[in-house]
This record gives sequence, structure tokens and C-alpha cells, in this order.
Amino acid sequence: MSQYLYPIVGAVVVLLVLLVPAIKIVWQYQHGVVFRFGKLVGERGPGLNLIIPFIERMIRVDMRVETLVVEPQEVITRDGVTVQVDAVVYFQPVNATDTIVKVQNYAKATSQIAQTTLRSVLGQSDLDELLAHRDMINERLREIIDTHTEPWGVKAGIVEVKDVLLPENLQRAMARQAEAEREKRAKIIHAEGEYQA
Repeated sequence: MSQYLYPIVGAVVVLLVLLVPAIKIVWQYQHGVVFRFGKLVGERGPGLNLIIPFIERMIRVDMRVETLVVEPQEVITRDGVTVQVDAVVYFQPVNATDTIVKVQNYAKATSQIAQTTLRSVLGQSDLDELLAHRDMINERLREIIDTHTEPWGVKAGIVEVKDVLLPENLQRAMARQAEAEREKRAKIIHAEGEYQA
């Protein structure tokens, strides 16, 4: 009896050693990119996937939206004002194969594109435009970032300029200007009231 048991146990162990590396679980929010001897074979969806052990390799790509915080950086606007801005970019891989094959690290590459695009677009904008028309600037940033990341299989969904920090002397000057505007309006209203009386 034991002479038959050893070959059966040995066969089961060999089968497990070969079968366990062949089973790959891809979660619902992932896609798997499969390579055979380094050559792209295809993309696999969520669920239980089988690959040929030691011949094929699967790289999983998280397809969920990722958040990228662009660190605060100094930007000189078109009218020569130095401001410190930061932004947030929400992006998502839409083609797992391209995110693996066409760029080494899509998250880092997207971060670099976001930083340079932020400096470029804000450098072409006046301070008043930056403060008053932030939605238009956000949309322009999103379009440019999306154009650059699309070949990598990445879609930029939302780009938001979060904070615009002005130099203190400019903040004081703007406060004085706003105060002068309020005084001007008050004097006009007072003069109109006296004229009508």
C-alpha cells in the first residue's frame, strides 16, 4: 500500500508546485497584462486567470482613479507677479497595456507633466485671470495634461488649482485698492443722495 502512496503524493506535490504559480487572481478594479518570454500576449480581466508557469508573467494594473498632489511651486505670471501655487490632479489608467508597455512609471510621468504644464499655463496667464477665471485655467490644464498622457493609456479627469498664495506686499496693495474702491462707491452714493435731496 505504501509503495503506491509515495508516487501519488509525489505527483500531487509536483502538480501543486506547477499549478499554484499558474493561478493568478485579478481583482475587480485591476487588469492583468500578460507577457510570454518578454513578448506581450494580451490583457486579462478581473477574476481567476491561468498562465503558463515560468513562461508567462502577469503584471497587474490598478484601474481606479488616482490622486496626485502637485507640490507648491513658484510661478511667474505673464504680468510679472511671483505667486506660489499648488494643484491636484485626478487621473485614471484606461488602457492597462499602454500603461505598462509605453511608459516606465505612468504615475511619475503624469506627475512631471502636471508640474511642467502648471508652470507653463500659469506663466501665460495674468494674475487677474488666475484669480477670476480659475475654472477656465483648470480646464486648459486638464486638456493639455490629457493630451500628453493619452498615449500612455492614462486619462486626466479633473485638474484643480488649489491655492494661489500672493506675496504679502501684493496682498496689502490689493487690500488698499479694494478699500479705495469701497470708499469711492460710498462717496458716489453719498453725492447722489445729496443731489437728489
